[in-house]
Formats: sequence, C-alpha cells, structure tokens
Amino acid sequence: MLPQLEGIGWTLGRWQKAQRDGRGLERLQRLSLALDAEDPAWIERVDAERLEAQWVALAAREAKGEALPLYGVPFAIKDNIDARGWPTTAACPAFAYRAEQDAGVVARLREAGAILIGKTNLDQFATGLVGTRSPYGAVPNTFDARYVSGGSSSGSASVVARGLVPFALGTDTAGSGRVPAGFNNIVGLKPTRGWLSTSGVVPACRSLDCVSIFALSVEDAAWVAALIGEGGEDARDPYARLDPRTAPAAMPRRPRLAIPDTLIFFGDRQMQAAFARARETLGELAELVEIDFRPFAELAELLYRGPWVAERTHAVGERLLAHPECLDPTVAAIVRQGHDYDALATFEADYRRMALSREIRQALAEVDALVVPTSPTLRTLAEMAEEPIHYNSQFGTYTNFTNLADLCALALPAPWRDDGLPAGITLIAPAWHDRALADFGCRWQAHCALPLGATGLAWHEAAESPVARPSPAAGWVRLAVVGAHLTGMPLNHQLTSRRASLVEATHTAPEYRLYALAGTVPPKPGLARDPRHGAAIAVELWDLPLANFGEFVAEIPAPLGIGTLRLADGREVKGFICEPWALEEATDITHFQGWRAYMAHRQAEPEVLS
Repeated sequence: MLPQLEGIGWTLGRWQKAQRDGRGLERLQRLSLALDAEDPAWIERVDAERLEAQWVALAAREAKGEALPLYGVPFAIKDNIDARGWPTTAACPAFAYRAEQDAGVVARLREAGAILIGKTNLDQFATGLVGTRSPYGAVPNTFDARYVSGGSSSGSASVVARGLVPFALGTDTAGSGRVPAGFNNIVGLKPTRGWLSTSGVVPACRSLDCVSIFALSVEDAAWVAALIGEGGEDARDPYARLDPRTAPAAMPRRPRLAIPDTLIFFGDRQMQAAFARARETLGELAELVEIDFRPFAELAELLYRGPWVAERTHAVGERLLAHPECLDPTVAAIVRQGHDYDALATFEADYRRMALSREIRQALAEVDALVVPTSPTLRTLAEMAEEPIHYNSQFGTYTNFTNLADLCALALPAPWRDDGLPAGITLIAPAWHDRALADFGCRWQAHCALPLGATGLAWHEAAESPVARPSPAAGWVRLAVVGAHLTGMPLNHQLTSRRASLVEATHTAPEYRLYALAGTVPPKPGLARDPRHGAAIAVELWDLPLANFGEFVAEIPAPLGIGTLRLADGREVKGFICEPWALEEATDITHFQGWRAYMAHRQAEPEVLS
C-alpha cells in the first residue's frame, strides 16, 4: 500500500471523476513509477512508452466525442488473459507468447477508455486456489505475509486489496475469483458462465472457465461486469451465450437465504467463529433456512476427482508435460491425472453431474440464494508447502461445485476472524441471477461497513458511486403499478410469480386522474392523463424480466392496457392505462391520490356509517 500516493484506495467513481481534471496522465505516470518491481503480485507492469501510447490514443478518441465511461481509469488483468502487445505467460515462462489482439473482455474495457497498467501473478495455468504455484513467487496475504493470498487469481486480488487499481480481472473455474477475495477482504464477482467472453483467455477447463472481477465494492464490480457484458455475446467465444432475461433484477426486501445444514471448517475455529458472526448478521437482513448440502458437496468432489481434470491436461499440452522442469511440480502432478480418464468415465461423471445439478436447482428454487463461507479455512505459506494439494482441496469446499452446476456467485467481505485476518462469505444463485446477488451484496456491504480491502480506509470513504452506468434496465421492463398489483393487493402475485422486483414507491407527475372502475373483480382502478386538471397519483415501480413481460401483459383484461407514464421526477416508465370508454361509469377517486388510500377508506366506510 502506498498511502501517500494520490489514487491509492480510490473506488471506481472517484477515479472516473478525477481523471478528467487535466492531470490524468500525470496521475497514472506517478502510479506506474511507484509500482514495486519486486512485488510478486505483478508479472508485467506498464512502462512509460506503453502508458503514454494508451493515453494518446484515448485523448484522440475523446476529441472525436466518443463515449468513454472509463476514461483514464487504471485496471489490471490476470496473466492468463491476453492484451495486445503484452506477453501472456500463464505463470509459465516456457509457455509465454506475445498477444496479437486483446481478449474480448480487455477489448471492451479499452473501448470504454480504461488504461491497462499491469498483468498479475497467478497459480500456474490457473491451477490452484492458493497463490503459491508460480515461478514468479508466492503472493502473500495482504494482511499477514505469513499466510497465503488465495488463488489462482492471487495477484489481481492483491493489487485491488491494496488499492493500487479500482478493479482487476481474474478467472474463476473452481473458485479462483472468490477464494482470494475472501482472504483479502474484497469483492469477487464470478459471473454466470458464458456472460463475459473468455476469448483470449488461456483455458484451464474451457467448458467451465469464467472471467471474474475484483473490486473494493460490490457496486464497482457489478458496474464493470455490466459494462463488459452489455454488448452481447462474443462471436470469438464458442461458449458465450445470451441472457434469456428471465431472472429477477433484485432480491426481496427480506430474502430467503439458504445455509448448508452441515458446515465443515477442518478444525479452523477462527473461521468457524467468523462465519457464526456473519450468520448472525445475515439474520438481521434475511430469513435463513437450512438445506441439505449433500448434492453440492458431492458435485464439488467431481471437479478434481473426475474427468474435468483432463481439460487442464489438454490446456497445458503434451509438449510442456514432456518437460516437467518447465512446470510447477504440484501443477504438473495435477494435470498428469487427466490421462487417467477415458470416454466411458467422462460420460459417467457427466451423467452424475446432471443429476446432482438437478437436485441443486430444485433446492435453490425455494430460496433467493445460497450463502456459504468463501473458504472453510486459511493456511500459512509454511503449511501449504507441507500439504499443497490437501489444503488446496479444503479451500474449494464451498466453491468447486459452482460452475459445474451452472451457478453465479458473489464473494463478499464479512466479519473478520479474531486474529485480525479476513473471512468472507459467498452468495450463490442460479445462472443469470447476477444482478440480484449484487443487489443484496450492496445492502450487505453497507450494513457491515467493513474497511475497504487492506487500504486502511473506512467504508464511508468509499467515495462516489460509478458514473455513466450502463443501462440498469437492459434485461428488465420498469413498470408502474397503481392498483390491484400493488404490494399486498390481490394481483401482486402476477408480478412476483414472474420474478419482478420492487424498486420503489413514488408518484406520477401531477397530470393524471384516478377512477374506480365499475364491476371489476377484484376491484381495479383506471388511470387517465389529464394535464390540466390532474394530480400526482401514488404508484409502485417494479422491474419485470423482459422475457416475462409479454406473458404478464397477456393477462391484463380490457379496459386496461400498458402505456407510458410520466413520473413526478420526469422519468418515463411503462404503466397501466385505461381506455376512455370505461371511465364513463367509473367513480373519480383522484382526491384520494392513490388506490391504497381509496381502498382503506372503502373498508372503513361501513364502520363510519354505523
């Protein structure tokens, strides 16, 4: 950490605003010069020539009026991700090559104006959860150098935790974007597999790999993911897929979170006590229910004790396996195991994966997310040297199953251990629930208000939120409801059953009249625009998944329909409107300024008359 240097510990919003003050290049030059050449978190750092070239190209684009939401913001990437003109090593010098084009995710960030300042260390070929399996050195824990940083995205987590960059890219096949987040008190977002492109990423297990994002705050990580992913699938990535747009945009105000009925910590009482505190805090924000963890645990065992290890063998290649002196000994021992599996074993394991995944989907259908310890234990570098495979396996207890079951995940800072080391929790949900996880993650982080990474900065110093945010409603329709679909009203289930999420209660612009329609069951209102004699009417805003919108509209009976409403703050959203002919026999109830007030009056009216 370099506390005296401007920019250290800044979150994304602060960087975005600062870099347009005329000193953006100077600020980056000072930062790049201050990066320690002996810091094992880095494999390659930007030099003066490459930095200035990026800035000159960026300035030329700005002069043309291009939209650059990440103008001059520094970032780092794990060194198994390609950047044009930079070497890619995957932490294996014998494998190294100079990339001819950017990885898909790097191209998106550069298009947005971000500046690459370095490539980070990793467990070789992204094989490990420890951060020690690299010829470039072990990356130490940012809180206590005697302990491991976690891996394989060790360097990316370290530079974010120390505030050197506001965000960094890692990869996550078995937990590599989550375990180092948990060990370094930062956020690790493992997106839905196939959402963020893996083109230009050295594969570990190609069918399971994800690009992950590290940041000091959930909001920053989610913002970067949305920016990278908003352009749709990358034609260069055969595993890319499109969001079906059926997932909720947020969690309920008090969600139901599952916790494993059986938790193991391998004798680490510090981690066990920390999770107990996290569980108690979670109970303040959510309803907690225990579920059978057996299918999750069995699926986790399949990842390294099944044929998927052969994907790592394929990625490393026979040339390198024939020269074991080029490989980390532990990595070599692991990838050689791929030769132990044949096609029959592969299909048998995949059949079992599908059966377990079905059980997992059924279990998660009853809750909003699963919450687990990010890791059940934390080990010292010395301990890891004694048991490199065994302790690594322990770290993956609550991570290994996630990609096999097609789940997304979000690692979060959580109440610390009594010895002053971090202990994280992870939220896990079905594919494409990334935004809902981020919604609760933001609430969690604000509620806990833990310090930011290892920067020493308090939560309230997290600076501004990101600016120029990608459209938050890309996969959802924001809908204003005024009557029977309000929370607690008879037709609200038509929204909640389609995974709609309540955004806020607000009012229309003062240009509408409200009517109680005649003969409707259940009772329904009609809203009509009247700019001259209208009033502000109470409404609720809901985000409805785009793919479910047509089905919802199909249930709306005449004389109601969906149009565009103007809100009190000038926003325009979709909302209920009424055909004029139905208002002739309706009762004008505008003076109640909302359907809920009118219904309360109607229920109380008999008592008044008596």
